[in-house]
Amino acid sequence: MSMYAKVIFIILVYSMLSSCVEEKKPNIVFIMADDLGWQDVGFMGSKWFETPNLDQFAAESLVFNNAYMYPTCSPSRAALLTGKHSFRTGIYNVPVLERGNAEDNIFSNWSVGLEHPMYSEPLQKAGYRLIHLGKWHLVGPAPELEVNQPYQQHLSQPGNGNLDWLEKHLKPAIQAYYPLRRGFNKNVGGTWWGDPARGYIDGYQSESGGYKAPFKNPFIEDKADDEWLTDRLTTEAIDFIDQNKGEPFFVNLHFYAPHRPTVPRNKEWLQKFMNKMPDAVTGQGEKNLEEIAGYATMIESIDENVKRILDYLDAEGLRENTIIIFTSDNGYNGIQSGTNTLRGAKGTVYEGGIRVPAVINWKGHINPGKSNTPICGMDYFPTFLDLARVDDFQGELDGNSLFPILSEKPFNERPLYWHIASTYKNPPCSIIRKGEWKLIQFLNDGKLELYNLADDLKESNNLAEEKREVSNRLLAMLTTWRKENNVPLPPASVLEY
Repeated sequence: MSMYAKVIFIILVYSMLSSCVEEKKPNIVFIMADDLGWQDVGFMGSKWFETPNLDQFAAESLVFNNAYMYPTCSPSRAALLTGKHSFRTGIYNVPVLERGNAEDNIFSNWSVGLEHPMYSEPLQKAGYRLIHLGKWHLVGPAPELEVNQPYQQHLSQPGNGNLDWLEKHLKPAIQAYYPLRRGFNKNVGGTWWGDPARGYIDGYQSESGGYKAPFKNPFIEDKADDEWLTDRLTTEAIDFIDQNKGEPFFVNLHFYAPHRPTVPRNKEWLQKFMNKMPDAVTGQGEKNLEEIAGYATMIESIDENVKRILDYLDAEGLRENTIIIFTSDNGYNGIQSGTNTLRGAKGTVYEGGIRVPAVINWKGHINPGKSNTPICGMDYFPTFLDLARVDDFQGELDGNSLFPILSEKPFNERPLYWHIASTYKNPPCSIIRKGEWKLIQFLNDGKLELYNLADDLKESNNLAEEKREVSNRLLAMLTTWRKENNVPLPPASVLEY
């Protein structure tokens, strides 16, 4: 072979190798905390909680200042995994938290119907190896009874420490609602439980709370070195990556922490926060000190374990081809935390209940910075499809891909909608956020609340009457959205649609 031919051959081989590298699909690590508030991390302004690793991670990432979920975990997780609004899945709230009667409410499903694909399914078809770890909460304790919605009363759940449901849940009919039948290759800890304490008869009053070993979760095999649930889930995530790093992987790491019960990670960390001066801006550390201090140790444990994952990816040379997302499923539990900045907490339709921290990192691909574009949990499904280069998904999606924002291309901001047809901490309502404006319409009496989030993030000044033109414009959009989508209303609603 001549020198010229050798040069051409080397160029061709290099081009083919480069093409293979470019075609390799990115790995995805999606980390979601449970009940972590918008300002319960340093990178969103807290001076009291200690999250140095997440803060450094955020400094290297794109941070979304206006990221939203639903106000409770069931509808947030259903919207996240299916990319659909609550009215499509019939999951408006956590069923056991719902209040009132069947006239004033449409009581929620617990299980995501099998007719609704989850993002794990097209990703598995696209060649990804997927693991779900931690909280699932997308199947009810008795999905066979979830028929003929609307229900006359809210769905119930077995008592703490009761495992009578387990035998049925191991059979194919109900496993169809579990991660292994929804596109995941492995499930560690995912079941119908909303919190880890359910394995203990004493529940929240148990010393373990399900966070200290033994975890008593039938979907987590006991190991001799078990100590702390968040550590164990992280170890399982790293082990899965290690076993599957030769092909694209997706890690669905949904920590149970820091959901109640509040269980301090250790005495040293607890004492550190008990001795700490309160945050003058957020008010964190001023009230209910022992509870919030224990909660702070659970957040610090999350921070520590996120670093473990980042360190592993760095050591293995995987960071440049791995997109990492960190967020929460709803706002903070008002018993555990607080902030002077936002109104409300978990369960409310105000910013404290629905606004969450959100960070997206892809080393070498996404420029660090902050985005004020409002996004929602339903946006992740289409984003994952774009990242995985899946272009043949035929299902219905209500979110928009964030890929243009990540690649600094034009992104048309759109209104965000919520529809919550049952009562928990607020009566049934629909919400629209467009630009700086947020309108809430309560479904049973039609009353309106309007807030300018740019001027009044605390939502302390209802402008519905004062800004009648804005109210009418947003209300027209909201009612048109409900009408065009056949969004159901409670029987007692005074609204036409």
